[in-house]
Amino acid sequence: MSGRFDRPAVPAGSNGATPAAGTPRLATSEDLTPEEVRARRDVLARELAERQWDLGGLTYEMAIRDHFRLDVLVQKAGELQEIDAELGEVERILALEESAASGMCSACGAPHSRGAVFCWQCGAQLMPRTTPGLT
Repeated sequence: MSGRFDRPAVPAGSNGATPAAGTPRLATSEDLTPEEVRARRDVLARELAERQWDLGGLTYEMAIRDHFRLDVLVQKAGELQEIDAELGEVERILALEESAASGMCSACGAPHSRGAVFCWQCGAQLMPRTTPGLT
């Protein structure tokens, strides 16, 4: 029986494995092709849907047992937020693809869009500070 509660399909050849927490998700290469960025977006979107499904199921299981473990829910929600943040940045990069250059953080390798001052992942400063000089 098929319904709205069916589990999202996992792409063929995917083992569902995800990168370890705290590791950069994208390659540190400055010259990612638009196709590679789009492929990463697709992987992140699938992973986000899977994690949302899992978090909902976990919450439901805890509810029917009347035993909530907030520490577990908060941890899983945090992992979901990390994926969502990276997906948002990848989508911003794709949106700016034709009109702006993008790069990678030199500290952690996370992608950033043109004009970003700080890295969304590690907080490293991406643009040097300048102070106006008096002449």
